[in-house]
Amino acid sequence: MRRKCAVLAALVLVTGCGLTSGSPMVDDVRPGSIGQGEPLKGADLTVTSKEFTEQLILGAIMGIAFEAAGAEVLDRTGIQGSIGAREAVKSGDADGMYDYTGTAWITYLGNSEPIPDPEQQWRAVRDADAKNGLTWLPPASLNNTYALAMNQANFKKYGTKTLSDVAALSKSDPGAVTLCVESEFANRADGLPGMQKAYGMDVAAGNITQMDTGIIYTQAAKGSCTYGEVFTTDGRIKSMNLEVMADDKKFFPNYNAAPEINTKALKKHPAIAEVLDPITKRLNNAVAQELNGKVDVDGQDPHQVALDWLKEEGFVKEG
Repeated sequence: MRRKCAVLAALVLVTGCGLTSGSPMVDDVRPGSIGQGEPLKGADLTVTSKEFTEQLILGAIMGIAFEAAGAEVLDRTGIQGSIGAREAVKSGDADGMYDYTGTAWITYLGNSEPIPDPEQQWRAVRDADAKNGLTWLPPASLNNTYALAMNQANFKKYGTKTLSDVAALSKSDPGAVTLCVESEFANRADGLPGMQKAYGMDVAAGNITQMDTGIIYTQAAKGSCTYGEVFTTDGRIKSMNLEVMADDKKFFPNYNAAPEINTKALKKHPAIAEVLDPITKRLNNAVAQELNGKVDVDGQDPHQVALDWLKEEGFVKEG
């Protein structure tokens, strides 16, 4: 129930990838449905993550799971930027993190075209990264990708459920389709330009407003724009009761979360896979929205949110 790591001094380690500090995880947990027999007893493992909410939660989930299975865990979550966190795992400065298949395929591995099928995308990443000393364990259905969303009043008014419906509306009633988007989304090939091309969507430039991410959710909820660009696992979708348009042509890349583990660490501690697998299978967009919302909307601590969820699901028990 309680966290004791606050009373422990931070451990400092300077590396070339931006991994500058860490603190021991000392959660009062024991095995629940995972970690029976403490198969990681005696292991010293380091977990990392990127710096945004979902990543902080996923990093804590991984670390607490390792603790319950008997490991001593060092928390080095919250690294700025995707590459820094990945490089920590690749170099062995960290043993694992939850990362995204689409990010690996496009950003890390340099491919320009995403693979539409999520399972094939994961397999391609797994196979390509094997030579980099990284092992990708099976992915979650959690898919943190782009989408368009609208409030319930506009959903009832226009009835669009898919991006193809939005494209049809942009032709039949051009003034009805107004978009609030980030500047990055407005200009990247896997964002607005590519989406409009893929769906034959014709939205006038005057109907597109660029703004910061947080404002988009607010404006879409108010109906100031008919559709807002959102991330599919963002907690504000649920809290603001937004309706997400299905990407029926599967244009947007799959960004499924999956454990990315240093291969040497996995060979030394193969139980890592069996500890994480049941948890990964439970992670989906609805779970992510709920957990992210507790942080971004309710102001809760990411680590505590992760701990509470693992206990509620029965994965771990109070020590």
